[in-house]
Amino acid sequence: MDLFEYSSSQSREKESPLASRMRPSTLDEIVGQQDIIGKDKMLYRAIKADRLSSVIFYGPPGTGKTTLAKVIANSTSCEFKQINATCAGKKDMEDVVEEAKKTYGGFGKRTILFIDEIHRFNKGQQDYLLPFVEDGTIILIGATTENPYFEVNSALISRSLIFELHALSADDIKQLLMRAVSDKEKGLGGFNLKLTPEALDFIADSANGDARNALNAIELAALTTSKNEDGYVHVDLDVAAECIRKRAINYDKNGDSHYDTISAFIKSMRGSDPDAAVYYLARMLYAGEDIKFIARRIMICAAEDVSLADPNALTVAVAAAQAVERLGMPEARIVLSEAAIYVATAPKSNSAICAIDDALSEVASKITPRVPAHLMDAHYKGAAKLGHGLDYVYPHDYEDHYYPQQYLPDELKGASFYHPGNLGHESITQKRLDEIKKKYS
Repeated sequence: MDLFEYSSSQSREKESPLASRMRPSTLDEIVGQQDIIGKDKMLYRAIKADRLSSVIFYGPPGTGKTTLAKVIANSTSCEFKQINATCAGKKDMEDVVEEAKKTYGGFGKRTILFIDEIHRFNKGQQDYLLPFVEDGTIILIGATTENPYFEVNSALISRSLIFELHALSADDIKQLLMRAVSDKEKGLGGFNLKLTPEALDFIADSANGDARNALNAIELAALTTSKNEDGYVHVDLDVAAECIRKRAINYDKNGDSHYDTISAFIKSMRGSDPDAAVYYLARMLYAGEDIKFIARRIMICAAEDVSLADPNALTVAVAAAQAVERLGMPEARIVLSEAAIYVATAPKSNSAICAIDDALSEVASKITPRVPAHLMDAHYKGAAKLGHGLDYVYPHDYEDHYYPQQYLPDELKGASFYHPGNLGHESITQKRLDEIKKKYS
């Protein structure tokens, strides 16, 4: 590199976006992804020991795929080459391979080739790399936002370790933002930036796990907001909302608005108002509420407020909770909407919760009576001699699969805990119980 090239590269580095300037240069500077690069993990040890084999990093944007590649570049004694599959072709790979052969033959030095967006290469382009990955001429690092098992050739997959990177948590992003705000060399430390806690939370939540989005937003705030009389650039919730191009709503996930909104959501489902239920659902989703938390509340409402008036409501709610965990956002919004509408429009009953709470109260308040002898287990040794299980009548041997025998203990004979409602499936249940009672009384 000559003097002019060096000067140009230094200038580009200073003028590059904040997300690029703040990119970690060492493993210990990386935030998040500790499940794969924690100090006790294999990838961490392999990078530290400079013994990396071919790998593919897979995950959503802004989760650190390129960052990991750059850290490897700074940590290795190998030659490091980078190409982007969106604009590179076979000729670019041929040039890298030829240079890698010379480097290895002349100096015994291997070459790491980082291919960003590797899924963009077609099958032929990917196949070209195979023999050179196989013989060790190239150590491949691929990065992709798509599932590599679908988008990368199986032959390359079999020669590489796959590491899935997950969206960063809000706390991870907050840490990165505060690092950027305070860093005077590469970050925004020279702007005298004051970031309110509400703005910090909003940007971290709205970034949806994408560190690049969050850093772009705080950089835009710093560049476009004038200093106050105190000499500081104040970034509050309104400024943050403008910079991340998303309207801020009053929703503190640890405060009153969180509890008030989820309360309104549940009461709307309980009150059979699907429009209100979907509205409060939308407010929670927009604010970045945990979708698994919402799914749990729908399951509770299905059991507590719909209950046996429509037993299928709980099935729908449980299926929705499982789907939400597997899909994530944005598709989870559809699943949650479907479940919330189903629960809201289902006939209502609280008979199950009333029954179990009344029974629990009975158990807690009185001495536990003996189980009737004819209901006791008659199979263990000596049970028959004690009279256990004797005189029990098998209901399936009789008409209606019913026989009028006593099931409650003597002390509770005639007690009633379950009182079916008159809506939906329970109206059928009540009719059947009334008919049996009348017939066998």
